[in-house]
Amino acid sequence: MTASAVSHQLKELENYYDISLVNRRTRPLTFTPAGKTVLALADSILPQVTRTKANLKRLAYGQAGRLRLASECHSCFDWLMPILNQYRREWSDVELDFATGFEPEPHHLLLEGDIDLLITTSNLPIDGLSYQPLFEYESRLVLSPTHPLAAKRAVVPDDLVHETLIAYPVEAKRLDIIAKFMTPAHASFKRMRTTELTAMLIQLVASERGVAALPDWVVHEYEKKGWVVSRRLGEGVYCQLYAATRTASKDTAYMQGFASLLDNISKPL
Repeated sequence: MTASAVSHQLKELENYYDISLVNRRTRPLTFTPAGKTVLALADSILPQVTRTKANLKRLAYGQAGRLRLASECHSCFDWLMPILNQYRREWSDVELDFATGFEPEPHHLLLEGDIDLLITTSNLPIDGLSYQPLFEYESRLVLSPTHPLAAKRAVVPDDLVHETLIAYPVEAKRLDIIAKFMTPAHASFKRMRTTELTAMLIQLVASERGVAALPDWVVHEYEKKGWVVSRRLGEGVYCQLYAATRTASKDTAYMQGFASLLDNISKPL
């Protein structure tokens, strides 16, 4: 602004409040106590105005917002953590949040906007949802090294009908070993026991409280330690992992930023 415009605005303020804001007789110009009060207000407000303008621009172009994730794959956060850390660095204006993966209908939570991205093995044909393929993995039977079935290279459904399945607390139909191995053979486990923690699941299997099924990359770490062994389910149960998002929001800049990081991942070893 020009000096005359500033002078005009100061004069309007002084006339409105009937108080002097500057000492016009001093050189250089100085503020009165009232002027210093207004100046302190300006020093406080103007940076907030600048930040708000910048945030509005980022929101308008999809560079800021909230990204809430959930995962049906309860062992996926091991390989997700490096991606999440990189995303935080590159998209610092996006708030990352997490929801439990034990919801009965996570796809509908995604559709209704309660979550924004779902790691899932189920690419259900639901209008309004899009799926980004990630990688394929093998679901392996997990056993105590002393379990009788450890002597076999692969098991069949009838081998498991007298066993207790130790699994995460989700619907049975969402478990790979049931949906893709036992149910097609019209077989079922004797009973089920649930736990939310992978470490506890491994401990229960090692203690011969039952058997479990986990992705190959997960059980591999525990096999190396000698705590459990894994065996193939029949000729192999293979699953495809996806990242599901709402079709309407997948082109948002910060959603595309996350998708590009997922595009560069490879199956964990």
